[in-house]
Amino acid sequence: MILPVEKELRAALARFADARIEHDVRPTGRTSRALEDATYTLCVMTGTRSAEQALLAADTLLHRLSADRESSVQEDARLAA
Repeated sequence: MILPVEKELRAALARFADARIEHDVRPTGRTSRALEDATYTLCVMTGTRSAEQALLAADTLLHRLSADRESSVQEDARLAA
């Protein structure tokens, strides 16, 4: 699986959250479509089939990206010493 760029994954999560809140507050056909679109995008980015799976996978991916970034910073510090 190709890993999404962290910035794009965070943007997709924010879009999903906005759509979810808007749909929960005032459900309309437009908010339903926006939520479906945001859910689909997250599912494609994470290789999953449901919003719940996508959110779990996104959390795991963000944790992995953060750990990779931290590892890289530590490696750079060791090389500079």
